[in-house]
Amino acid sequence: MPQNYDIAELKRLDVAHHLPAQQDYKLIEDMGGSRIVTHAEGCYIHDGDGNRILDGMAGLWCVNVGYGREELVEAATRQMRELPYYNTFFKTVTPPTVLLAQRIAGLTGGKLQHVFFNTSGSEANDTVFRMVRHYWKVKGEPKRTVFISRWNAYHGSTVAGVSLGGMKFMHEQGNLPVPGVEHVRQPYWFGEGFGQDKVQFGKDCAAAIEERILAVGPENVAAFIGEPVQGAGGVIIPPDGYWQEVEAICRKYGILLVADEVICGFGRTGNWFAHQTLGFTPDMVAMAKGLSSGYQPISATAVSSDIVEVLKTGGDFVHGFTYSGHPVAAAVALANIDILDHEGLVTRTRDDTGPYLANALKRLDGHELVGETRSIGLLGAVEIVSKPGTNERWGGKEGNAGPVVRDHCIANGLMVRGIRDTIVMCPPLIITHQQIDDMVDIIARSLDQALPDLQAL
Repeated sequence: MPQNYDIAELKRLDVAHHLPAQQDYKLIEDMGGSRIVTHAEGCYIHDGDGNRILDGMAGLWCVNVGYGREELVEAATRQMRELPYYNTFFKTVTPPTVLLAQRIAGLTGGKLQHVFFNTSGSEANDTVFRMVRHYWKVKGEPKRTVFISRWNAYHGSTVAGVSLGGMKFMHEQGNLPVPGVEHVRQPYWFGEGFGQDKVQFGKDCAAAIEERILAVGPENVAAFIGEPVQGAGGVIIPPDGYWQEVEAICRKYGILLVADEVICGFGRTGNWFAHQTLGFTPDMVAMAKGLSSGYQPISATAVSSDIVEVLKTGGDFVHGFTYSGHPVAAAVALANIDILDHEGLVTRTRDDTGPYLANALKRLDGHELVGETRSIGLLGAVEIVSKPGTNERWGGKEGNAGPVVRDHCIANGLMVRGIRDTIVMCPPLIITHQQIDDMVDIIARSLDQALPDLQAL
């Protein structure tokens, strides 16, 4: 149960002192402060105004095992008593860090046998950025510095993360991207390939990567980075065969293939990692979020043995963070992986709840505001359109409808995100059939309620 907070005072202090992530500060001030989330259990969060909300976003794509897991509290407490902190800079390491690296290597398998620890997904991709460039320099090809990414990709909020990402509104803040990052089209069939053959559209999107490689010069390209499923971009699931085409192109030109699994990892798509679900083999994998189910800030970058063998010939890799391999975070991550494994949550997502969500979302397909529903594992999306059977948007442009429907969903007791005109969901992997039905029913009701608002645009 929560402490006896003074919610009004917390909201006042929020406006007076706290700068929230990715927000319009004036809007928060006009609202009188942020929503104060006080406690949670299972798949539900509670706020200071007495609302109980089904968390269709698993926090921020991360609380895979749900809220209130005492096993994770106990793991943190036990490790804090034994050793609350030590670093990995001084030729030292702590037991949980080594054991977690071994555990992750067992889950990624193949040549992905080495792990560098960070605190956030953004830092995991910063590590990718620096390690890849250092690798090519040590290998004797220092001209290979260019990364190829996709428009509308999200790879974090650091300078390197925003640069690797393809969200132009983020580039506008900070004069980004930094030099050496190229962007190509995304495999967003509903938004950019509507009416085309899906498989051919996927091939065309992969071909754009090869075209950019040739334009830049293969001798200058270091890596291609992509999310197996674009989460923050709108749960964009690529057409069948896309990733096989991408991998073949990377191998053809000898460039590294990086999978950003910050959202997709640790069971979200029905396998431990989405590259396993979608059938391709990366050289590096960035991961975070579900690694600890959000209970501790920790991320990791898995690296192939081929890359590490080259790095071993290059002396110090002068990169790392104070909290890289933090023992408490590592201990919690180990306990979290145990829960995912022992409770069968990964296979349950693949064989049970994932297919159930897909079927439940199909109930929305006939709604006059729904252009498409799609899902993979426990990632789902609902496209909002102004005319059935089309991908036309309200007000003639993207972004008008999503926030309207989202706000109705939250008011009706469901936390989801509205990304442009797409309602996206990413519930905890412990979600039940009944809770999936509740989630879809609230979306349906919210669509009905939003229609007059949209007609007034």
